[in-house]
Amino acid sequence: MKKYKRIFTVVLDSVGIGAARDAAAFGDAGADTLGHISRQVPGMKIPHLQSLGIANVHRLPHVRAAENTLGYYARLREASNGKDTMTGHWEMMGLHITTPFKTFTETGFPQELIEELERRTGRVIIGNKSASGTAILDELGEEEIATGHMIVYTSADSVLQICGNEETFGLDELYRCCEIARELTMRDEWKVGRVIARPYVGRKKGEFRRTSNRHDYALKPYGATALNALKDAGYDVISVGKIADIFDGEGITESNKSKSSVHGMEQTIEIAGRDFTGLCFVNLVDFDAQWGHRRNVQGYAEELERFDVKLGQLLPLLRDDDLLILTADHGNDPTFRGTDHTREDVPFLAYSPSMKGHGELPDCDTFAVIGATIADNFGVAMPEGTIGISLLDRLD
Repeated sequence: MKKYKRIFTVVLDSVGIGAARDAAAFGDAGADTLGHISRQVPGMKIPHLQSLGIANVHRLPHVRAAENTLGYYARLREASNGKDTMTGHWEMMGLHITTPFKTFTETGFPQELIEELERRTGRVIIGNKSASGTAILDELGEEEIATGHMIVYTSADSVLQICGNEETFGLDELYRCCEIARELTMRDEWKVGRVIARPYVGRKKGEFRRTSNRHDYALKPYGATALNALKDAGYDVISVGKIADIFDGEGITESNKSKSSVHGMEQTIEIAGRDFTGLCFVNLVDFDAQWGHRRNVQGYAEELERFDVKLGQLLPLLRDDDLLILTADHGNDPTFRGTDHTREDVPFLAYSPSMKGHGELPDCDTFAVIGATIADNFGVAMPEGTIGISLLDRLD
């Protein structure tokens, strides 16, 4: 019999809690996303995260540890070889990724790939570097409109992104070019996690605006996950934010796209008012995309405060047979060099109004305890080949 009727798993994208034991192998020794933000923004107020144990699982310079946390907390270490969004989320749901996705942050895409993409699409490619989406439009948008060339760029993630003006390039043409790029980047040496169509409107620098017609062409997970197990057993699997894209729709019964992390929490609060049985799986990407990659410490701290306000609105809506899990997928220390993700441990904060106990749980050597715990709760077997041991019996 299931212990909880509804489980809300909320991923604070990139909110790492200190360098992993193998961080040096990734060039990330000394990284500490949450710790360094707390040190540099001493006035940051996150009382609801504090009550759940965020400063207990990782001591913070200016946030006091709770004397009695509302629920349980633990430190999770990543077993997979990577520090990107897809690797982190796929591992949460049971997959052990041993070969990291390709990134082209420092070099741009290989000339062979660019030439093949030009030949297949019939478009001259401009850009081919790591850049902010808004910055590359200001730099090259006018040229693309004037010439019909195609902006291709990447980031610190394993992505190939293509921009297209909705009026001059056209959505159908943009999607066609992205489908070709996805086909080409299935080759092992070029295999990126996602190809992303980035449509925009506007005709000159300073006026360009990306639209909601973005489309992600993601790799399918390498195997069945806890999400597939839940869906196949007839449970609801409701996604909010990037989750459906990250899993390419696999194991999802309802998808909700978010305009921002605040909007994602508003959607989660709305879903908490519904009657469903299963999982609500949420990704809040702005910590990573808006502040971590842009190395904006103050903005990151303010985003944490905005999240905490919404968390304070969600907590009273939780029922006795609800479980809330807060976690992250990797780090992105805004005080660290470069603009890449950082290899860090992540928090596991678990709370239900029905919990009689609280406190620290042992460190875990994989994020996959999350998927295993969810599957165990609903009495479904994790798919063959997955990893992770359930913590359900510890959440009393």
